[in-house]
Amino acid sequence: MSAVLSIRIPKNLKERMRRLDVDWRAEIVAFLEQRVRYYEKLKALQEVREILRRHAEVEEGTAAAFIREDRDDPLSAPGRPQG
Repeated sequence: MSAVLSIRIPKNLKERMRRLDVDWRAEIVAFLEQRVRYYEKLKALQEVREILRRHAEVEEGTAAAFIREDRDDPLSAPGRPQG
């Protein structure tokens, strides 16, 4: 299903567009899809940054210690044989 979006553009631009053999509808839809994806990603990134900002910081090396602990303990890592 589609919806209608109307915009006003300068007359000279409309005339220049008319002279060209371009599927302007397809061009505009592709451009809008690209920009919507860009702004969706930007919004998600801003939300992640806000979540990270609200959480307490951890000491440097904490992630490495957790990874080392999981790697060294055969029972803690998923996919490794149990018992």
